[in-house]
Amino acid sequence: MTRGPSGTTRRRAAFCHGSIMRHVIVMAGTGAIGLMAVFMVDLLNLFYISTLHNPAMTAAIGFTAAVGFIQIAVSIGMSIGLGATTSRQIGAGHHEMAQRIASSFSVVMLLLTSLIGFGTALLAHPILHALGAQGEAEHQAALYLYIASPMLPLIAVGMGSSSLLRAVGAAQQSMNVTLAGALISALLDPVLILWLHLELQGAALSTLISRAVVAGLGVYCARQHDLLAWPVARFIRTDTHRVGQIAMPAILTNLATPIGGIFVTHSMASFGLAAVAGQATIDRIVPVAFAFVFALTGSIGPIMSQNLGAGQVGRVHETLVASLKLVLGCVGLTWAILFVGQDLVIRIFSATGTTADLIRLFCNWTIGGYFFIGILFVANSAFNNLGHPLYSTLFNWGRATLGTVPFVWIGMHYGPMGVQVGQVLGSVLFGVGAVTIAFSVVRKLRVAPSEPQADSVPSLPPAQSAESAMIELDDLDNEAQEYEHEQENTARPTCR
Repeated sequence: MTRGPSGTTRRRAAFCHGSIMRHVIVMAGTGAIGLMAVFMVDLLNLFYISTLHNPAMTAAIGFTAAVGFIQIAVSIGMSIGLGATTSRQIGAGHHEMAQRIASSFSVVMLLLTSLIGFGTALLAHPILHALGAQGEAEHQAALYLYIASPMLPLIAVGMGSSSLLRAVGAAQQSMNVTLAGALISALLDPVLILWLHLELQGAALSTLISRAVVAGLGVYCARQHDLLAWPVARFIRTDTHRVGQIAMPAILTNLATPIGGIFVTHSMASFGLAAVAGQATIDRIVPVAFAFVFALTGSIGPIMSQNLGAGQVGRVHETLVASLKLVLGCVGLTWAILFVGQDLVIRIFSATGTTADLIRLFCNWTIGGYFFIGILFVANSAFNNLGHPLYSTLFNWGRATLGTVPFVWIGMHYGPMGVQVGQVLGSVLFGVGAVTIAFSVVRKLRVAPSEPQADSVPSLPPAQSAESAMIELDDLDNEAQEYEHEQENTARPTCR
């Protein structure tokens, strides 16, 4: 603690002194543990389905993931807006106002996600057919959506509760609620999928029960902190407008990747179920393999923001460089491990033919392209925390459209392998471009201490696959709440 000019006591900013590399490693490392635990549940889910030796079911996972990511993107954006808005009120000492806003917006979240969920279930077959699903794969994916989609409000409740808990600083409690849901899913998956022979419908039921547990525990914990009450009708419109100012940009940012993912899924579907199954397998491996990179993106925001507020521009630059080095190290290590263990991966997931070929291509070559995806994540986090959130949105949508559609379309002429290569090549272009602009932004920062902008959108690391988007909520909320608390509590901290 230090004393300001007026004699008031200020909280010392922890990230403004000491080793930047150590701060980044510790922040990302602790976040990666929780993320990897939940990512692993999704990977095990795919493993259980793969033991059934039915390519249609494995492909169905890919189709449902593409649809689910659109749903989740909206829920993530709303939860970020809710958490950031209530966090600001709590930081200002207006707890009753925070409770009112949370209660009012919860009604909107439930109504909107109910509309999306039931709409998806009713239009399941047309949506899946548009993605390229046919025959048994379309039938299995539709059954999954019939079960899971109508219960989309459970996801919104769970995500919203997580945001509220982080708004009052109960980050560990929020993570425990998420991990409890993951544990339930891990226990139920083998029972429902294999032992009761419910197959993909069992996976849907397991997901449903897990989400219900997270929603129930989340609401209970939020009420324990006096964050939820019965909503007052006359305040719903006003409170929704407040949250929407942050939620809408967040939703738009998060929708970019699923739009690009839909095009990739549709392109893979033109080469048969084995190609979609291969892509689905890779999409489940990536979040586990690169959990540290996802956590890194959600951890460097507070470090950059504190040092910017303290006028330590050199340390902001050092944070950016340290993050890029860690992305390179993580991708290099993962590449080496999967290159050596690719045969084991193929055997574990019972992959054959085109599915195995896609996994081999990933382990041998295209995995290297995730370095550029990782540095794009880092650059976007820098943009959001240094007062340029629009850059993040532009690069997200740029990669999802110009960086995906033309490259994948050209790649389609060379088969499913070409689709995978095309997807990675677009990321190279936008990753390099984003980092170049990020360094330019840092160079132009004012040396004098400056206050964070109150209206900036919290840093939102772009999700790379449907699975990672569904699970990254805790990490997203973590940075969003730290960013908002910093705006309220850390005005021009003294650093040594």
